[in-house]
Amino acid sequence: MTFNIRTLAAAALAFALATPAQAQTTAPTTAQTFTPDQRGEIEKIMREYLLSNPQLLQDVMAELEKRQAQAETEKHRAAIKEHAEIIFDSPRQVTLGNPKGDVTFVELFDYNCGYCKRAMADMLDLMKVDPKIKVVLKEFPVLGEGSTQAAQVAVAVRMQDKTGKKYLEFHQKLLGGRGSADKARAIAVAKEIGLDMARLEKDMASDEVKNTLAESFKIAEAMGLNGTPSYVIGNEAVIGAVGLATLKEKVNMARCGQATC
Repeated sequence: MTFNIRTLAAAALAFALATPAQAQTTAPTTAQTFTPDQRGEIEKIMREYLLSNPQLLQDVMAELEKRQAQAETEKHRAAIKEHAEIIFDSPRQVTLGNPKGDVTFVELFDYNCGYCKRAMADMLDLMKVDPKIKVVLKEFPVLGEGSTQAAQVAVAVRMQDKTGKKYLEFHQKLLGGRGSADKARAIAVAKEIGLDMARLEKDMASDEVKNTLAESFKIAEAMGLNGTPSYVIGNEAVIGAVGLATLKEKVNMARCGQATC
């Protein structure tokens, strides 16, 4: 008889649940080992019990997933608290919307992420309908060399645009365009929107570009993030392109503690 690891874990817990009286009344003071015959009998009892009560496996797995999700949430909140300054107020970030907003909405993205392309509309719509939100964009290139090159150009764009307006124009054109993003495409977009190309090339070689991207990866590592888009809203991490309605709910939870304020 063979079990995979998850099934063994579930079976062991189910067996323990099936014999609570024995667990409570028996408190061995020394370690106990089982003979092969005894182990075989235990496995037989476990198998028979689980076959008679298969819903226990579902209950155990549901509880395991619940606890894992809770642990992830706690990990995210601890990391957000520890790194709050660079997550919400780094001098290396792009800030859009209301710079003094009551809720800060942080997005980590990759220019070659298909989900990020769709999620961009959610971010833009959120800024339109919520004048009190502060939006922070952080380049997080995880999808290869082209993504890294595009992010490097994006940081250089930010370096010559303190208002964020040109960056947003660049961001929309590059992320919303067809095909893969790389250095050539990113530079073409920067030129199209009228940036200083000589300065752009100079800034791309600066430590500021390296440090900006390193900062994004530091945040992601601390929070256990490895995909895009990923968001930080208040003290909560949101993973994936969850849609405008869910993002609004998360913003409201950060703002007033309810899904609707």
